[in-house]
Amino acid sequence: MSPWAGYTASAQVVTNVAESLGCTITQTTLDEGATTYDAMEAGSVDAVMEDWGGGRWDEWVQRGAIKEIGANGNVGLIGMYVPQWMADKYPDITDSKNLNKYADLFKTPESGDKGAWYEGPPGYTTIGEKMIEANKLNFKAINTGSEAAIIDILTKADKNQTAALAYWYEPQNFNSKVKLARINFPANDWTDPTTASGLTDYPETVLKKLATTKLLDSGDPFAQLMQNFIWTNAEQNAVAADIEAGIDPAEAAQKWIDAHADQVKGWIGQ
Repeated sequence: MSPWAGYTASAQVVTNVAESLGCTITQTTLDEGATTYDAMEAGSVDAVMEDWGGGRWDEWVQRGAIKEIGANGNVGLIGMYVPQWMADKYPDITDSKNLNKYADLFKTPESGDKGAWYEGPPGYTTIGEKMIEANKLNFKAINTGSEAAIIDILTKADKNQTAALAYWYEPQNFNSKVKLARINFPANDWTDPTTASGLTDYPETVLKKLATTKLLDSGDPFAQLMQNFIWTNAEQNAVAADIEAGIDPAEAAQKWIDAHADQVKGWIGQ
């Protein structure tokens, strides 16, 4: 499990379906990346629903511990965003070359004489400090700590017409509640965040499912379900919206499953 509502939505739908097939599912929260891949190799995690790593798992694949089992249907796009009101008032702000022109608007006590660049939480795919340095931006990266903290920052900036520049991404149901404008950096030229120069933007990422070789060789119905599961950003957002509204994840997932019985039958080979 990764700590964002969209992941919870995907994982809970699969959990509900797996349990209906007689499987026992344990949800374990870990940081995305090496921590999870090590756990898979060690045998304490069997599957990942939504990985944004873009191939960072290759060394574990080469050792035979993990297999990439295809796209989950979601397409991710990370970036730096401002509230839409800023793009309306300052149309050229969405070009990264003009960020320094507006840096003073983003100053906070925490950022000092530089603009505040609200970075993604620990465990997320982030290259903010590289982007600041490579593009010579007069901004300071500030660790937000959680997705909830970023949502709070962007919500207040939208409501109060104050400046904010923050790491954000899609799919995410929050995007239907608060209008945001993405800052456009030069077109992407990397896939691995550890080797990114920082000069270019985040890539559009087809989100992948991972499973252990042990699970795939087991003949367990959960293995088939994981391989066949696929849905859209809109479908994920719909379940995530219910979860964020306070509905228990299992109830939100079952609501969606009941309304999409034919799609679910396809996942389990019926």
